[in-house]
Amino acid sequence: MAKLTVKDVELKGKKVLVRVDFNVPLKDGVITNDNRISAALPTIKYIIEQGGRAILFSHLGRVKEEADKAGKSLAPVAADLASKLGQEVAFPGSTRGAELEAAIDALEDGQVLLVENTRFEDVDCKKESKNDAELGQYWASLGDGIFVNDAFGTAHRAHASNVGISANVEKAVAGFLLENEIAYIQEAVDAPERPFVAILGGSKVSDKIGVIENLLNKADKVLIGGGMTYTFYKAQGIEIGNSLVEEDKLDIAKELLEKSNGKLILPVDSKEANAFAGYDVVRDTEGEAVSEGFLGLDIGPKSIALFEEALEGAKTVVWNGPMGVFENPDFQAGTIGVMDAIVKQPGVKSIIGGGDSAAAAINLGRADKFSWISTGGGASMELLEGKVLPGLDALTEK
Repeated sequence: MAKLTVKDVELKGKKVLVRVDFNVPLKDGVITNDNRISAALPTIKYIIEQGGRAILFSHLGRVKEEADKAGKSLAPVAADLASKLGQEVAFPGSTRGAELEAAIDALEDGQVLLVENTRFEDVDCKKESKNDAELGQYWASLGDGIFVNDAFGTAHRAHASNVGISANVEKAVAGFLLENEIAYIQEAVDAPERPFVAILGGSKVSDKIGVIENLLNKADKVLIGGGMTYTFYKAQGIEIGNSLVEEDKLDIAKELLEKSNGKLILPVDSKEANAFAGYDVVRDTEGEAVSEGFLGLDIGPKSIALFEEALEGAKTVVWNGPMGVFENPDFQAGTIGVMDAIVKQPGVKSIIGGGDSAAAAINLGRADKFSWISTGGGASMELLEGKVLPGLDALTEK
């Protein structure tokens, strides 16, 4: 990658500003999934092992007004991080002011401090989310001219805690997680070992129009599953029963099929039910058509076999979006089948583009079988679409 990384800068004795992604799920003040904290550890440990003083920034949830701050303090994160690092993590509990500045000045080499939730600066004015110039300058002033961005999950947004700080420091560099995300996702799309197969699922065509268009130019095959299947079906005049459909995207779906030159592969059957919840009939369709009064909630066995055949010999696979309502055991066979077909390919570089796909791999016990699971759903989608990520673009060139 053409940007400086944390290994390209001198850290000893420096107050090093670090943007991490600690946007973890909390229930009654308890972290229910700390994967994002674990993902940031290599960069944090490297900084403190090199004698740097790590000053960490992260958001947690959305905050628009004072009442939204309840339950969104990063205090539980500071405790979890301290446990993982085996050392104290200073937590002044503020985003600015004399107390925060004093705590930073008191840091010694190898110590860590976590700033309070950056989104607390969004109350009534959205200073963080709108990349307020004064806030970016202030946060940058807390360090010694070095900023490490390791938050891929927010790299597609221009916020004060990434782009704003980057604009006001001598060197803005990538952390190990951000570096790996770019290496796996962007390089897989731009310089893949072939055959390159992309698999896109999820509910809406509208969410993935740009991604599909970009991947049709890059990949050898693009497999489509999930709820958006039925918008493509209806665009061809295939009966879809009560299945999810975006009526205003039928023309776009038809255009994508026409210009795909056979690269776009749709399911050939579905697992249908007579209701989304409270159903009493679940069955496989004979072909593409979904029965009247039913809706498709997963791809069927013939589609799983078709996708397995399409993946045969693949050397690079990028997957974003489940094949069905995988949270329900009745409709997870398609997602499981596709995952298993991906990982069994010899020597395959297999990448999951975050979001529901990552959750599916983790929840269904297959996370360790993939080459890379992205920590950022929205950011990975924009990379797959070929967009420039502001958080990455703001980093210092090598």
